[in-house]
Amino acid sequence: MATGIISVGLNLTGHSVLSGITLVLAAALWLVLATDFASRLLRERDRWHSEADTPPALTAVAATAVLGTRISMFGWQTLAEALLALAALVWPMLLINVVRHWKPRMPGAVFLGCVATQGLVVLAATLVPAVGAHWLGFTGMVLFWGGIVLYCLALLHFDLREVASGAGDQWVAGGALAISALAASKLVATGLWNKDDTDVLRTMSFLLLALDVAWYVVLAVAEVRWPRPRYDVRRWSTVFP
Repeated sequence: MATGIISVGLNLTGHSVLSGITLVLAAALWLVLATDFASRLLRERDRWHSEADTPPALTAVAATAVLGTRISMFGWQTLAEALLALAALVWPMLLINVVRHWKPRMPGAVFLGCVATQGLVVLAATLVPAVGAHWLGFTGMVLFWGGIVLYCLALLHFDLREVASGAGDQWVAGGALAISALAASKLVATGLWNKDDTDVLRTMSFLLLALDVAWYVVLAVAEVRWPRPRYDVRRWSTVFP
């Protein structure tokens, strides 16, 4: 997921060669992780079920959506559609399992439900003009508002002490708003909506972006105030936001 979003960012800023290199790397990493995901499902069912109940499991959906978005930008729409179908197939099963196991005072990974949902919206909205499938835009609109609800619910379960002591995934609190803002702007760009709907989506994109920047300021100041220089695998969650 982190490598895929860097590839997207490099492409948007005109660094096509570096973007292509990171796209290949992201695709290779996705294949390795997908193989491991399937292997555990077939051979270690108990372990798979225990891990599928935790928020990080939803990175499977988000990473697939990010990779699909970059591949769509590359022009391979059929492959991007296949990745959207795969992500959409896995999303409800993982989301239901994860939300059922939410507890009070959770780390930043609790926001991955929103991230995974909005990742689907971004990919669906990216494909609308590319393949002319307007129904993807309307489906994306429903999922977008569902993602906003998931963010609000996750915020109620988020342990605010993680801002000062989190190992890196506390940044997803801001990243979830960032991808939500992106999802809103992608939906606007489809041109499917009437003026009122377009204005609401555009307003939401600016509001979400403003809230996202506010989170970034808080999180950045907290990193300076309470430095956490030691490596932790959860620090990768800081790259995506």
